Amino acid sequence: MILVTGGTGLVGSHLIYFLLKENEKVRAIHRKNSDVASVKKVFALYTPDVEPLFNKIEWVEANITDIPELILAFENITKVYHCAAFISFDTSKYKILKKTNVEGTANVVNLCLANNIQKICYVSSVATFGSTLNGELISEEIQWNPEEKNSVYSITKFGAEMEVWRGTQEGLDAVIVNPGVILGTSPDGDGSGTIIALGSSGIPFYPSGGMGVIDIQDVVKAMLLLMHSEIKNEQFILVGENIAYKELLSKLARLFGKKPPLKKLSKKIMLFLSSADWLASKLFGKKRKLFKATVRSMFKTSFYDASKIKSSLEFQFTPLEETLGRIVKETKKASN
Repeated sequence: MILVTGGTGLVGSHLIYFLLKENEKVRAIHRKNSDVASVKKVFALYTPDVEPLFNKIEWVEANITDIPELILAFENITKVYHCAAFISFDTSKYKILKKTNVEGTANVVNLCLANNIQKICYVSSVATFGSTLNGELISEEIQWNPEEKNSVYSITKFGAEMEVWRGTQEGLDAVIVNPGVILGTSPDGDGSGTIIALGSSGIPFYPSGGMGVIDIQDVVKAMLLLMHSEIKNEQFILVGENIAYKELLSKLARLFGKKPPLKKLSKKIMLFLSSADWLASKLFGKKRKLFKATVRSMFKTSFYDASKIKSSLEFQFTPLEETLGRIVKETKKASN
C-alpha cells in the first residue's frame, strides 16, 4: 500500500488520482480540519466517474507532527509520497513552518526507516537552491546559500531536505523533486493562486522578475516515474519553462480576454506597501498580504535548468500554452 501525506493539497490530490488509475492501493493523510470531499473536484477534471475512484482512497486523519497518529498511518505501507507542507512567507510563522516542514519530515523519515519502507518521494521546492551569477541557469549543483535573504519558507524546506538526506545515510532510498511554481487546479477549485487571479483580473502592472513554472500533471508524472525507476538518493528540478512575469501575465490576460499589463511596478513602492501592510497588521490586527520575501521574489529573475530529469527519464514537459489553456478553462468552469 502507498501512503500519501498532504492528500488534500494541490500535489497530493492530483497524485492520488493517477495512483488510483494505476490500480495502486492508496492511504492518504489529511488533517482534522481539511475538506476531504474537495478532492473530488480534482478527480472531476479527469473523469466523470468520480465516486467509484474516490471511494477507493483509505483516508487517515493524522498530522505529520503527531507521531502516534503517524505510526498508525504507516501500518502495511511499502512506499511513501511526502507532499504535506506548510506554506507561508510570514516571519511570524517560523515556528509552525519549522514544526511542520522540518520536524514533520523528520517524523516521516524516521517511520520510513522503522517500517523498512522501500522508497520515499519528497516534494520540496526550487526555493532550496542558491543563486547564480550573470543570469546562468540554476541547476541541482547550485547549493543553498545561508547568507542570502532566504524566506522562512525556503529555510524550512531546505531543513526538510536535510532530514531526507539524513534518512538516506541511514539506509532509506529516496528521491526529491524540486518544482518551480506549480500551475494547476487545486481541490478548493481555484487555479494557481495569485498568478492566475492576477492574469484574469486584467491588472495593468507587472513586476520585472521571472521564474520557473511547471504543469501539475508533469510534477505527478515525474514523481511516479522516479518512484518506479531504479533511481535513488537523487534530486531533480522540475521546471517546464522559465518565463518573465510580464510574459506570463500577458499570456493569461489574453486567454481571459483582458488587456495585457503594460506598466512596470516599482520595487521601492512595493517594499513601502509591504512595510505599511506590516504596520497595519500590528496596529489593527489585519492579516498580512504582502511580505518582503514575496516582493523580493517578484523582482528577482530565477531561471532553472531541468536537463537532469530530461536526460534521466527522457522526460518531456507539457508546453506552457497547453497548460495555461487547460487551467483557464478549468478556472472559468469553476467560477460559473
